[in-house]
Amino acid sequence: MNAPRFKASWAFSAAAALLAATATPALAQDMAITNAKLVIGDGTPPIDGGTVVVRGGKVVAAGAGVAVPAGVTVIDAQGKWVTPGLVVAVTDLGLLDVGAVDDSNDEGAQKSPFSAALDIAPAINPLAQPIAVSRAGGVTRAAVAPLSTSSIFEGQGAIIDLGADPDAVTVPRAFQYVELGEGGAQLAGGSRVSSVAELRNALGEAKELAAAPAGARRDDVLLNRSDAVALVPVVTGKQPLYVHVERAADIRMALALKAEFPLLRLVIVGATEGWMVADELAKAQVPVLATPLNDLPASFEKMGATQSNVGRMAKAGVKVSLGAFFDQPRYAPQYAGNLVALTRVPGATGLSWDKAFAAISSGPAEALGMGDKFGSLRPGRAGDVVIWDGDPLELQTGVVRVFIDGVEQPLSNHQTRLRDRYMTPTEGNLPKAYDW
Repeated sequence: MNAPRFKASWAFSAAAALLAATATPALAQDMAITNAKLVIGDGTPPIDGGTVVVRGGKVVAAGAGVAVPAGVTVIDAQGKWVTPGLVVAVTDLGLLDVGAVDDSNDEGAQKSPFSAALDIAPAINPLAQPIAVSRAGGVTRAAVAPLSTSSIFEGQGAIIDLGADPDAVTVPRAFQYVELGEGGAQLAGGSRVSSVAELRNALGEAKELAAAPAGARRDDVLLNRSDAVALVPVVTGKQPLYVHVERAADIRMALALKAEFPLLRLVIVGATEGWMVADELAKAQVPVLATPLNDLPASFEKMGATQSNVGRMAKAGVKVSLGAFFDQPRYAPQYAGNLVALTRVPGATGLSWDKAFAAISSGPAEALGMGDKFGSLRPGRAGDVVIWDGDPLELQTGVVRVFIDGVEQPLSNHQTRLRDRYMTPTEGNLPKAYDW
């Protein structure tokens, strides 16, 4: 009778010990990584024989001929590629363990009475396996967005780091996410006409609330007070508004909001037909987080899909980076590499190697308003450093070591443990095979 209690107690103690171990963050390491093929991540070409110095969790110097301070740990990269950590935006990292299991999935809140007021930060799970898998792929920062509610307003996203510690969220309520286009039309009653009216009404209510005296009564309103309050930082320019649109006409509609609400800090997400309005996006200086390599007319709002979308926008001067990584964020280098390959395809438009890497590092960081915090190896940025065993934009390349804020991170995860289990099987350690 007592055995099950003992086992449960032991299991609880083991789990508590594991949580206690992860609750104490490791100290940042003062280090210099030398003899590297160094990528600053700001769009400049790689540097042979480069050095990056990290002290107190921050980059203090990076480049060729950088002196190594006394008393720091020296890591000889032996000619390997060294880059800033990858930045993915927009993604669902930390919101789910298994997408098909509702109990482990906090991506959406379709039955919630709230929409804009929803704040995903409390739901972020730093121990979720997708975070560990992405970290092992070189991803160190992410903008996590809610996916679905019963409204065009999905809620407030958060910026996280992927460190193996309990403090994942670095910026809660970092942006408001809105679904327009075909998806927004369905949420708002079946038509873009309705979704645009809902958006303008909501922003108008928030604008009136921001200007009203404290405690003033709200009459003739559709939003509940919590949702209206959540949109006040949007209309006052304190919180970015991420708008998911794909069709060129929908992008123009989003840009037109600036005339009515001049303080809006717009960021366009998706933008499959962005190349068709590239000049307008460039003139507006609105950042774009483009879904990479959409090349099929999978829906009516994506009829103008082309692999050259990102390259054409960049050529027109649009501040475009790669985003919307809801499936395996660690594949970001593969998408960036394909954009480099497009430069060799007659008639196609891609990106140079250095611009492609910036599109998954400093570019997304700048779109998030965090370009001065992370995303590159410029002095003052976070000590997020990745050592690779080859060109990071090549498929066969793997990650050797990862540092976040100067702290070396574990690369083990569920996938690597399964790999090791089956590569080196031992008797009794594998499931029993079928007897034939």
